Amino acid sequence: MTQTLPFEISKEDTFFDVLGDYIGDVFYDILPEQGYELRDEQIYMAFQVEQAFKNKQTIFAEAGVGTGKTFVYLLYAICYARYMNKPAIISCADETLIEQLVKKGGDIEKLEKALGLNVDVRLAKAREQYVCVKKLDKLEETTEDEDILDVYDSIPQFVFGGDASMQKFERYGDRKEYPWVSNEKWESISWDPLQQCSTCDWRHRCGQTLNRQYYRHSSDLIICSHDFYMEHVWTKDSRKREGQLPLLPEASSVVFDEGHLLEFAAQKALTYRFNSKTLTSVLTEYLNQDIREESLLLIEDILDMHDRWFEILRDTSSEVEGSNRHEVPRSKEMIDLADQMNKKVHNLLEQLVFDSELFLMDDYNVKIIEEYLEFFSYGLAILLKDNKGIFWLETNGEDSSLVIMPRLVEDVLEKEVFSQNIPFLFSSATLSRQKDFSYISGSLGIQNYLSFTVESPFDYEEQMKMRGYLDQGEEQKWEMMKSHLEDEEGQTLILFSSVEEMNRFRSWADQQTFSFPVLYEGDREISETVQAFQQDRATVLCSYHLWEGLDVPGQSLSQVMISSLPFPPKDPVFDAKRNHAENAMQEVDLPYMLLRMRQGIGRLIRGHEDHGSVHVWLTPDQYNAIGKEIENIAPTPIQWS
Repeated sequence: MTQTLPFEISKEDTFFDVLGDYIGDVFYDILPEQGYELRDEQIYMAFQVEQAFKNKQTIFAEAGVGTGKTFVYLLYAICYARYMNKPAIISCADETLIEQLVKKGGDIEKLEKALGLNVDVRLAKAREQYVCVKKLDKLEETTEDEDILDVYDSIPQFVFGGDASMQKFERYGDRKEYPWVSNEKWESISWDPLQQCSTCDWRHRCGQTLNRQYYRHSSDLIICSHDFYMEHVWTKDSRKREGQLPLLPEASSVVFDEGHLLEFAAQKALTYRFNSKTLTSVLTEYLNQDIREESLLLIEDILDMHDRWFEILRDTSSEVEGSNRHEVPRSKEMIDLADQMNKKVHNLLEQLVFDSELFLMDDYNVKIIEEYLEFFSYGLAILLKDNKGIFWLETNGEDSSLVIMPRLVEDVLEKEVFSQNIPFLFSSATLSRQKDFSYISGSLGIQNYLSFTVESPFDYEEQMKMRGYLDQGEEQKWEMMKSHLEDEEGQTLILFSSVEEMNRFRSWADQQTFSFPVLYEGDREISETVQAFQQDRATVLCSYHLWEGLDVPGQSLSQVMISSLPFPPKDPVFDAKRNHAENAMQEVDLPYMLLRMRQGIGRLIRGHEDHGSVHVWLTPDQYNAIGKEIENIAPTPIQWS
């Protein structure tokens, strides 16, 4: 469906001339007539962004809270999408930010009402956000968990009927449709990397597949997460080779909302994940074919090595607080075994050619075996090169997965993303270090770009109070928090630096008596939790994840507590960054922490009528070492006690 532009272009006009006039009318006249404030910062941003769209450039738009940056990028993205007849992609840091954009009363709905637009916006969520019917169907036979059985009962009948026509198919399976399911239970019924979707019997009735068919046809906006966008970049060539469409269609422009987090999504996407069971499954399929004894012996050797390799990985790995990445030492035994295994995998790939020519082997199975062995070998090659890869172990019950990731992603991004001749816009309140954008541009492989910074229009001196405390131990800190919570009768967001810290607070809080509800991230679907917090003023929300993206104006949020400084975890990814920095504290840990602190503090004041306080705890050593750094990023003076 082609959408019409909200303005007319005559033969004498150019698109950008008329667009500039329209944007001026919107911000100077139309929005103020609808009750929106005339903001100089917003207008300045709009005409800076126009240059990026006009010249198809990358722009870093650092705009403080309250500047109205979302309206700006939405207007340009929608108009340009209609002009180019291709949708714009809005890539958000996570699913929470996506929901903020599309929720009832969110920015897209506000823009539609103010300008009389009908915006075709569709969501492209990560695969983990959809129920896996194959897993659910199997689990339904053995579980007595009512939450999971309720999900099963809510699946449309055509999924199980098998003979339903495509005309009767409807979209289903989005995580948001099952808000009662906790994150832990959701993992047992959602898609995971072990699922072989291309060979799944349910694939044509899969909720993920049906949603993908739907969002591809958006005429205005496709909204996805950074993780999903980077997965699209990483898989588009292989999907084309396999005769599949890329995860996302061609875009007229791409906006990265909270774009400072794109590097981490890129690193996560460009990984090689080896589950302890997958190679066994693939090679067992090989054994079921007609093969020579030489190939059979080679497979047995590889499987034996593979089992011993994972035993070493599990036995030597260690947990890291604040991360699900278990650290694995680069021992000589582990590396030597990986090297021997890689050589045998290369030999097996050669044998596969002979076996497929000599025997009647199924072409499809040969292709799957060959592709996985090549994938396995390439990942091992990264592992075997010093300083080229980062690796860690993830465990889930009896399952283990070794994850291997290239240390630097800028070369891939420069070639696969930013070489496209389309506008790219990075939007966030925190993109630079004192208006210097070289760190983020260098880490993403962006050579040429535009940039600007506009400050927040809020009067922080008047609207916000900041209090700082020296942390003398968690129980004393929890008691002080409880006192502040009771003073405000809830209305508080508590931010923790890790899920482990939040769970320690929860164990303590469960022994206390509160006169208001205390909600915890992970108990229910996140947008449902945020909505409950926003609707009930006397509520506390505890989170380790909502440093960015949470937008709760008004009296439901009058207090933010930062339980500890959000330094990056001591996990393999950040350790790799530290090892390649001259001063790890100044180049890795401190910038990351200060950026998250600025984001966390920014959750409090979301409108001109908001007032409240931010409370932050530092250890005495932290206060002595970096107390001044914290004060420098605070929008108002900190009162220490």
